[in-house]
Amino acid sequence: MTDNPVLERIKQDVSENDVVLYMKGTPVFPQCGFSAAVVQVLSHLGVRFKGIDILADPELREGVKVFSNWPTIPQLYVKGEFVGGCDIVREMFETGELVEFMNTNGVEVKLAEAR
Repeated sequence: MTDNPVLERIKQDVSENDVVLYMKGTPVFPQCGFSAAVVQVLSHLGVRFKGIDILADPELREGVKVFSNWPTIPQLYVKGEFVGGCDIVREMFETGELVEFMNTNGVEVKLAEAR
């Protein structure tokens, strides 16, 4: 993997940031519904994350799929570990597993209190 600068960049991004979301668009302006859904889940949980727009770089778009061995975008990484795409993140959120996963990995969750 060390011969590919794109894969090295991905490795660096996921090791230097607790939570990374490779997505279409940006967290402020997602460019697809799946990316928007994951941003919404992370925002609801109050999780700080780095959003990386794969549309800006075709090599990155393909490289992230190779890196994770996962064919679709978005892709969520927590503490360097690939978590999954939109369906997996959504399911983990709905079951409460995502909050537990974040807590187990030392990622702060700031759930808005229901009033």
